[in-house]
Amino acid sequence: MTLPKVNIRTATLDDLPLLLNFEQEIIKAERPFDVTIKDGPISYYDIAAMIKDPKAHVVVAEVDDNIVASGYAIIKKARHYLDHEFYAYLGFMYTDEDFRGMGINAQIVEELKNWSQQEGFKEIKLTVYNDNLPAIKAYEKVGFKKHIIEMRLT
Repeated sequence: MTLPKVNIRTATLDDLPLLLNFEQEIIKAERPFDVTIKDGPISYYDIAAMIKDPKAHVVVAEVDDNIVASGYAIIKKARHYLDHEFYAYLGFMYTDEDFRGMGINAQIVEELKNWSQQEGFKEIKLTVYNDNLPAIKAYEKVGFKKHIIEMRLT
């Protein structure tokens, strides 16, 4: 299989309709892992605000001028007892089904990692559902390590 030529670029407001669809695909994929997600239409992100925010980095991956994947890095305040005040948080990771397994997510993570480091962040985090083994595998492949498990009691 020949891997496609991928262009990673900063997202624009013109991309918003497709990115809102990606968000719904993420929610649909995550619902089986999280019984606490409300039924009906919901939204995780204010994607337009993040695109406009100079302290955030929203990117898309294009193949043949078609957007096939997305991701973002935002700045979050660390807990007061940690050895860093802020960290970069990665999210909104989505790759169109037809383009999975081609290393596109790894290219997005690399771009977000580079941006985060250029912004001065040594700590980069993301969250993933414990039972989402394909996602965990993909993130471990690009260097992430499991760090903490959040547990819940119902």
